[in-house]
Amino acid sequence: MRLCVIPARGGSKRIPRKNIKQFHGKPIIAYSIEAAIDSECFDKIIVSTDDQEIASIARDYGAETPFIRPGVLADDHTGSDDVIRHAIRWYQNLSQEVEYACCIYATAPFVSYVDIQRGLELLIETNKDFAYSVAEFSFPIQRAVRIKPDENGVEPFNSKNMGVRSQDLETAYHDAGQFYWGKACAYIEDRSFYSSQTIPIVLPSYRVQDIDTIDDWRRAELMYQTYLEKGQSND
Repeated sequence: MRLCVIPARGGSKRIPRKNIKQFHGKPIIAYSIEAAIDSECFDKIIVSTDDQEIASIARDYGAETPFIRPGVLADDHTGSDDVIRHAIRWYQNLSQEVEYACCIYATAPFVSYVDIQRGLELLIETNKDFAYSVAEFSFPIQRAVRIKPDENGVEPFNSKNMGVRSQDLETAYHDAGQFYWGKACAYIEDRSFYSSQTIPIVLPSYRVQDIDTIDDWRRAELMYQTYLEKGQSND
């Protein structure tokens, strides 16, 4: 089985009810569900939630909610990997073997079914453990500075890099926060995402925005509006 798991707990604090908050006309979780459906990669698309309202909305958009997530897996300290392992084991206990699992975040309105398909294709082709979305940092991380409030000043993390041209510094990438393909056995065995057994799916930065704060949300809305307008102008 190829299983899609969309984690969506009800207790988000910085943006209350974040996973079902309206984003350009529909609950933000709908974008992840629709991308999963459109990819045609999955035998099961489920939303793992502890919240009945989220479960109902998820079903409205075509996902399944075969269980309500236990409370011990719905607090601020529960990682996505724990949620994916729980879902895989839930199906294993029903004698339904999972070969590949993909975590898609509920707050990923830019996620594309094409990228999801590409992730699965490369995972199978390379026989690696994981394939997940990354994006290039827009500024060289080697020239980062820290603020020193006690001295009312700033200092570089690494002063050696401050005089180096940007093009001479190594390109750095960050987790794009959209989807995470993996062999089910790799999830169950808690193998590292940071190894030679992970293949990166590089996304353009204009389709990447982490959404953790209200400021993030507003930026994402502006980016999405521009994305829609650009798409319409290209038709």
